[in-house]
Amino acid sequence: MRTFIFDVLTDLKEKQTNLTETTFILPSKRAGLFLKHQLHKFINRPIFSPKILSIEEFVEDLSALKKIPNTELLFLFYNSYKQLTPKEDLESFESFTKWGQLLLQDFNEIDRYLILQEKIFNYLSAIKEVEHQHWSLETPQTDFIKKYLSFWNKLNSYYNDFTQSMLDENSGYQGLMYRKAVENLNAYIQNNGNKSHVFLGFNALNTAEKKIIEELLEHNLAQIYWDIDATFIENRIHDAGFFTRQHKTKWNYFSHHPFNWITSHYSKPKNISIYGIPKQVGQAKYIGNILKDLQEENPSFQNTAIVLGDENLLIPVLNSLPKNIGALNITMGLPLKSVPLASLFQTLLEIHKKDSKTFYFKDLIKILSHQFIRPLFIVEGVDHALSIINTINNTNLVYVTLTKLKEMVTECHELLDILFLDWDTSIEQVIENCTALILLLKTHLDKNKSSNLLALEYLFRFNTLFNELSRLNTTYHHIKDVSALYGVYKEILASETLDFQGEPLQGLQIMGMLESRVLDFETVIISSVNEGLLPAGKSNNSFIPFDVKLENNLPTFKEKDAVYTYHFYRLLQRAKNVYILYNTEADVLVGGEKSRFITQLEIENIHNINHNIIAPEVPIIKSLPNSIQKTSDVITTLKSIAEKGFSPSSLTNYIRNPIDFYYEKVLGIKELEDVEETVAANTLGTVVHNTLEAFYKPLEGQFLTPEIIKAHKSNISKTVTLHFKKEYKAGDITKGKNLIIFEIAKRYVANFLDLELKQLEAGNTIKILAIEVNNVVPINIPELGFPINLTGKVDRVDEYNGMVRLIDYKTGNVQQNKVEIVDWEDLTTDYTKYSKSFQVLTYSYMMSQSNHIKLPIEAGIISFKNLNSGFIKFTKKDKAGYGARKEALITQETLSHFETELKKLIVEICNPTIDFVEKEV
Repeated sequence: MRTFIFDVLTDLKEKQTNLTETTFILPSKRAGLFLKHQLHKFINRPIFSPKILSIEEFVEDLSALKKIPNTELLFLFYNSYKQLTPKEDLESFESFTKWGQLLLQDFNEIDRYLILQEKIFNYLSAIKEVEHQHWSLETPQTDFIKKYLSFWNKLNSYYNDFTQSMLDENSGYQGLMYRKAVENLNAYIQNNGNKSHVFLGFNALNTAEKKIIEELLEHNLAQIYWDIDATFIENRIHDAGFFTRQHKTKWNYFSHHPFNWITSHYSKPKNISIYGIPKQVGQAKYIGNILKDLQEENPSFQNTAIVLGDENLLIPVLNSLPKNIGALNITMGLPLKSVPLASLFQTLLEIHKKDSKTFYFKDLIKILSHQFIRPLFIVEGVDHALSIINTINNTNLVYVTLTKLKEMVTECHELLDILFLDWDTSIEQVIENCTALILLLKTHLDKNKSSNLLALEYLFRFNTLFNELSRLNTTYHHIKDVSALYGVYKEILASETLDFQGEPLQGLQIMGMLESRVLDFETVIISSVNEGLLPAGKSNNSFIPFDVKLENNLPTFKEKDAVYTYHFYRLLQRAKNVYILYNTEADVLVGGEKSRFITQLEIENIHNINHNIIAPEVPIIKSLPNSIQKTSDVITTLKSIAEKGFSPSSLTNYIRNPIDFYYEKVLGIKELEDVEETVAANTLGTVVHNTLEAFYKPLEGQFLTPEIIKAHKSNISKTVTLHFKKEYKAGDITKGKNLIIFEIAKRYVANFLDLELKQLEAGNTIKILAIEVNNVVPINIPELGFPINLTGKVDRVDEYNGMVRLIDYKTGNVQQNKVEIVDWEDLTTDYTKYSKSFQVLTYSYMMSQSNHIKLPIEAGIISFKNLNSGFIKFTKKDKAGYGARKEALITQETLSHFETELKKLIVEICNPTIDFVEKEV
């Protein structure tokens, strides 16, 4: 295909232009690379290569200033701010960076468009006074009003001091270089009368660029080639020709020189397919499908480009490319903030900016588990990071000191010092710690260098980043704390990328929209064509109001939209096959509805457009319950469990979900022990149980008296605290939710003792028979043929007015209907309804079998959240609903019925032909 660059070089050859003496100026460096690649086709003898520059490079040469990186500009600007601001009004560097960057963008814009600085800044200051006249003229003015107006009045002073300080050092930012380049233009023209300049592929130009190009054209030192289609320039409302129409009509040069070129490529036949696809990642996956189809006709993907409207799609797209793809070039680079090492330093800086000697356990675990840090803790096969994490979890440490960390392990103290020591002494020390960590990581990765090349590249770039931070801090001394350092770190990180190695001129090209300037491709795939992305839409990151921008011919969102419109249509101009993808799911964070560009293409009706909505293939996956067969190994394990004894809780766990029973009892998988920041419900229950055990265990065989209960009441706080320390270990119960839970535990115990006291004072007698009784009771099931035991601990057995009661404590809320049953067959079917009944009956059965009690008895629950109900007895009802007769006494007949259901359940558990089948919980 004939590209725009090829046409320009053809025209220059026909004009017999001396290429050696020609300077080519293009919108981007990348376009220059493609130009250089085409040159050899127009040269039949050796020549010195022409100068090929981007417009920024040309302006930098013309200005004779050295460009300063954006981050360093903030430091220089803060110097000027400090000099011109009274000490009492001075903001910290960290606070300054939040608005300083915005003001620098405005300075840049003002200079690029050659606006008279004093005029616009005074105008802004006057506007602010007029806007706020209703309060700025009040007397006396508040400090806030004075500072607000003072800021606007000082803008011109800030600008003058800042720019002069850079000019004194022969350096500048982009806008200042443009202004200086225009000032030096006449001298450049006089000293370079023999030079020829070729400008090609431009569209939107700032005032400085217009002036430079126009002057060179007027002095016959330049030629300019536009790339615009007749469809766009002749349509007065088409934004793709918005800027070119202005240049053609307003530049005096074109009144007596031809306007090169207006082409007619766009109206030629094209295959345009538009695909609406749900979500961003869906587009990435579909790009892979498109490439597979294209590969059949064009295996090398020559003249094929993927243009990403949202550059965050880069990694998903790379993961979606066909596996057998050949030459590939990626122009945009991988953002450094996306690599795993970035999260490590981000976490470290976030932790240490809090300026605390103690570290939150989740932050610690995040660092110790990091993929770069974890290997450093492995010494002679021992994972010391795991030891630290386990110790933190087991001892329930929410906040940990460095000293405590060192006590947990005997090795890796130097590494712990780098990670957690001396981050609050000075910024130099913080940067030194980061550099030392990088060197430690390098030493480790060098042991297997060939496998860690990418990780070593990450390290090199971060080493460069921290060296730059060190230089900025040493030169300017503005970073006073870790928080400010973190802000600068993020600023530098956001602009850094890792370049990909590839074939810049061959195969498939993956690029952002701006990298596509001047380039032409036969097949183009454009993603994320949604409002808010293409075009970018309204954004007002500026101190300069919209009306002031209009007044001073500064660009607004209208001009920025026109820039994107041109780039979008220029990609389509010479292309033959176009695939446009957009997200059908409007999302405020990553673009809105279908772009206006798509609607415009459809309304123009120049091309036949194939519009499809693509839905991902979602297979119908039937949700089958998990099922585990009982192998001989499983049966062996079950026999071992049966011999040790089935507990009431393990049996109810099986009733609830057999798979949970299998995981917990057969496989021995326990819940992961984690740090309890807030006291868990089971911990609260254990504390209450243990407190009551401490009070009542010494009273076994005794009758309770009011005096005994009153004596216990005075010891509630001490005893509850003791058991919290045992169960909650190093957890803090002195503040927050934990303090509330601690008080609740005391209240539960106090309320229970009050209930006991009330019953005693009412004339009832209570004799404590047993507390926390451990039982191991054999149960004979002939059809199984191996020993089976039941095991469990009964909270309390007492004698109330001569009736033996078996009591199970529950810290949750239990109602009477949870300990009632109508049909014995239902007992093992519904966990929610009958688990409480099953437990108290199991305890009753065990106590009866072990001869600890004589029937009949009562068994039930005392619910600490429902103490008003007192002792909630198990009852057998003759029918469901109202009017049922209830029997609360547990007799031999009751236990015989229960034994039948219990044996059925245990037989089911141990039956090799019945699988463990998952239930929906």
